[in-house]
Amino acid sequence: MTGPLKHIRVLDLSRIMAGPWAGQILADLGAEVIKVERAGVGDDTRRWGPPYLKDREGNDTAESGYYLSVNRGKKSVEIDLASTEGQAAVKALAARSDIVLENFKTGTLSRYGLGPDELKAINPELICCSITGFGQDGPRAEDVAYDFMIQAMGGLMSVTGAPDGAPGGGPQKVGVPIIDIMTGMYAAISVLAALAERSESGKGDFIDIAMLDVATAMMANQAMNHLVSGATPKRSGNKHPNIQPQDVFAVRDGHIVIAVGNDEQFVRFSRAIGRPELAENPDYATNPNRVRNLDRLHPLISEALKERDLADWIAAFNAEKVPCGPINTVPMVFSDPQVKHRGLLKQLPHPLAGQVPSVTSPMHFKRSALRFETAPPLLGEHTEAVLSALGLEEEAQQ
Repeated sequence: MTGPLKHIRVLDLSRIMAGPWAGQILADLGAEVIKVERAGVGDDTRRWGPPYLKDREGNDTAESGYYLSVNRGKKSVEIDLASTEGQAAVKALAARSDIVLENFKTGTLSRYGLGPDELKAINPELICCSITGFGQDGPRAEDVAYDFMIQAMGGLMSVTGAPDGAPGGGPQKVGVPIIDIMTGMYAAISVLAALAERSESGKGDFIDIAMLDVATAMMANQAMNHLVSGATPKRSGNKHPNIQPQDVFAVRDGHIVIAVGNDEQFVRFSRAIGRPELAENPDYATNPNRVRNLDRLHPLISEALKERDLADWIAAFNAEKVPCGPINTVPMVFSDPQVKHRGLLKQLPHPLAGQVPSVTSPMHFKRSALRFETAPPLLGEHTEAVLSALGLEEEAQQ
């Protein structure tokens, strides 16, 4: 094992997306991540398909694309948490682990004798991270949550999508489970911070991560726009609420994204589209005025951009150092020369398919290089090896 966390063992009791995303981050960083799955059933996302990975004969396996996206580099162990043997196995693993990740309903693991207090009594240095929809306390602490509903409840859908009355108007969710992903990111950051603190105190900790908390926190500028103005942020399609021009614009043969970030860039942008007078006009010369007068500025930009093709505009804006880009499909992303150069797609050996594609971590370390060699595990693939190493019997999975 390589990577900066090669000395760390993680007991991953989580399933679906947020917890497993955190576990995959830690696995990418070199930690040994032991994924405990319900015997005979496994992680819910194993069945979230199609699509499924094809085996060597071209037939569907039981490995869904969803599951494969979030479980790279882990070991799968089947354990029945309701059994005495299963509970003993989890305690034995916790005694030898640094971190526990779990996303059971509040209080569930305690009913099995596997709550944070019970596990920390076995291993005082253990860092336990609980991921739930609403946290360990409050009026909704016991409620179940999924990404979609938290995107709605946390305000994200109120600012995502075209305005009411516009074509396709109405609230929209983000095209990936962004709350799950960000919750997993916060969980990973939290356990790493607890590891750093443990190196000084010698003590473990308990971390309470709630999806609704994360959704509220990640509203970022939209939240502060409301808090400092009292106004309710509204959906504005692809238009940025604070910086202009930033939008999707039609060109002669498609669409382009323009992301002008400051007044100097706007001068170069205006020059590139053949309208240098726009940057000289006091109504548009500064970003606050461009935002205030966007209703007049936007049509002028749109008219100019329709005159040339996408490739011509990208070349022109690149020459002026104006941030811009095409709207790539997912296949186009993996064909992008920069994405290919950065090595974000890697084929990993797989026991059923021969190999499985994997989107690798964006983290690059100079001294502690990350390596991606282990595919998401089959259900129970490592049960015998892991339990035998602990001196336990496989009855734990019955």
